[in-house]
Amino acid sequence: MPTNSFTVAEWDKINATLEKDPVKFGFSQRIYGSAVVGSFNIRKLGNARGRNAHTWKFLARVCGQYDLLAVQEVLDDLSGLRRIMHLLGPDFGMIVSDRTGAFPGGRGLAERLAFIFRWSIVCRGEVVSDISYDRTKVLETIAENFDDIKAVMQPYSEQLARFEAGPRRKPKLPTMPVFLSFIRQPFCVSFKIVGFPGTRPYSFMAVNAHLMYGKMRDRRKEFDALMDWIRGRVKQVSKTYYPNFMLLGDLNLDFDNPRTDRERIEAHLKTCDDEAGDEVSVNFPFLETHPGNAGPFRTNARESQTFDHIGLFFRERGLPMHVDNKNMGKNEIGPDYGVFNFVNLFQDALGQTREDLYPRFENKVSDHLPLWLRLPLPKD
Repeated sequence: MPTNSFTVAEWDKINATLEKDPVKFGFSQRIYGSAVVGSFNIRKLGNARGRNAHTWKFLARVCGQYDLLAVQEVLDDLSGLRRIMHLLGPDFGMIVSDRTGAFPGGRGLAERLAFIFRWSIVCRGEVVSDISYDRTKVLETIAENFDDIKAVMQPYSEQLARFEAGPRRKPKLPTMPVFLSFIRQPFCVSFKIVGFPGTRPYSFMAVNAHLMYGKMRDRRKEFDALMDWIRGRVKQVSKTYYPNFMLLGDLNLDFDNPRTDRERIEAHLKTCDDEAGDEVSVNFPFLETHPGNAGPFRTNARESQTFDHIGLFFRERGLPMHVDNKNMGKNEIGPDYGVFNFVNLFQDALGQTREDLYPRFENKVSDHLPLWLRLPLPKD
């Protein structure tokens, strides 16, 4: 089978199949009285010349179904993201972080994090910030774990000295035994869902994160550190700009063994819930099995993992709590959540096997599926 991009005729089939029955593929529906928020890791979203016009139109159509969308893997070159924004038109705005994950001029897995939002539904607040552990916190961690860090750094220091003294390969950086900093700093932006006549707006800090993909021990440390930061901030209700937080992104949580991994993650989140206090509801709906689904949603294109998530840390009542997940989708207006499975769409439209399709879209469309959460707006 060819590994090139889809042809014009194939894109016509794909778009016609989607138009015929979008719900079949989990395409998010916009319903009056609710807002659709979500997350989409668009693989290496960089130069506008890296994808053809039909692919850009498809990506814009996906992004246009959201009122607020967190996008990961935006590269330094913003021309591709600007191409999507041009296709979306003046009804949408965006805000994007600077490049994070590598020192300027250095090598590393660096990227930007972006939000796309619909002006008529979403209003951006005044506060925009990266999330990081400050120097005092880092130094405290080093002091408290000095012996463990020394045991790792001393052999590395010796290897580095031998490398600088002669023709040797530069040693790999060691893995820290404790968390010190994020591989890419999460991006935090204040938003207000202004809603519709007869509904009450609500405000929250949206955190866009693309956590590390590496050894599971390191992944867990980074995830726990982000939970600790958010938990600590929502407890400072009198000091935060908005007391509610929403986490959207590619968290790279591993679900190779759904039963044991789910139990571990749910146990940690339950701890988050307890420590945040009874007044804060913590909910990760994609850790659940949707009432209308046979099993948990998978969010990578090969449907083997649930890497991407939406996490709610809300003080405001009327928004979905953990106990409400069993009733998701029972009301048209929401709350509800799902994944747009464009792999099933491509397969149905083109009549090809998944294995044949993967090399044709994983780099040009994405290797992640977009996920969405529909939130009914509280009545005024």
